[in-house]
Amino acid sequence: MTDPDRLTLFYSPQTRATGTRVLLEELGEPYDLHVLNMKTGEQRQSGYLAVNPLGKVPAIRRGDALVTEQVAITIYLADLFPQAGLAPSIDDPLRGPYLRWIAYYGSSFEPAVVDKFMQREPAPVAMSPYADYETMLSALEAQLAAGPYLLGDRLTAADMLWGIALDWTMNFGLVPKRDVFVRYAERIRTRPAFQRVTAADAELAAHHAAGTAG
Repeated sequence: MTDPDRLTLFYSPQTRATGTRVLLEELGEPYDLHVLNMKTGEQRQSGYLAVNPLGKVPAIRRGDALVTEQVAITIYLADLFPQAGLAPSIDDPLRGPYLRWIAYYGSSFEPAVVDKFMQREPAPVAMSPYADYETMLSALEAQLAAGPYLLGDRLTAADMLWGIALDWTMNFGLVPKRDVFVRYAERIRTRPAFQRVTAADAELAAHHAAGTAG
């Protein structure tokens, strides 16, 4: 009999969904993978567009709850499984900073990195969601400098989001390899959950590239 509360992760390897899978591994909760082959455009077919009209991964479903957007998924999953200790409780003084930096990822970091990748001039500072690229990045660097994690000594779900994002964007030259960023990304990259997902992703991506089922 199917468990109605079991999680399904809509997924494609080596995408933003990787961070969600790493988080699920850190949480230690069972989940099912619904894999989409982006090489063949499965994310643009009607079946998945009914899940996310933008055709983006990740998305998760648990019973009647469907959640898209990586930031929302990060908050939702960490709160859903509080026993893992990856989310400060609502009355914890760290809850505000935790939410702040998760939101900062989606509202400031991502737009800034996309503009940089596209070689686009940002909007005027008064209109830009991230002020300017250097200001955005320097604020993040200052936050991480106290380390070892985003909120100091406490590892949270926010670190799964940020550690993986920084690892990828540094590899693609979109974020400079400043010492603080390199050390932080390495802490996340060496965690067993990250390594398990990376190995699984490499195998799945190879199947997709070859046009075979994963």
